[in-house]
Amino acid sequence: MNSQTIRKALRDFICTELLRKPDYTLDDNEPLITGGLIDSFSLAHIGVFIEDEFGVYIPDPDLTVTNMDTLNQMVDRIMLELPG
Repeated sequence: MNSQTIRKALRDFICTELLRKPDYTLDDNEPLITGGLIDSFSLAHIGVFIEDEFGVYIPDPDLTVTNMDTLNQMVDRIMLELPG
């Protein structure tokens, strides 16, 4: 699994399920929480999605605005956990 596949799946999930705007153009570095697009409670949904979709568990203390505010930050965190 590569970063582009992960990025696309995350972008689709965030735009469709959390923003409820499937056609929204989400930039890779657009601040999701600090930019007001989603609230911090949405990080729990993102964490569950990441675990279900990619088999990567991100501990709750790591699901923070500081660590997971942009698509790039999320992808980087997932890539750290993938084998290989």
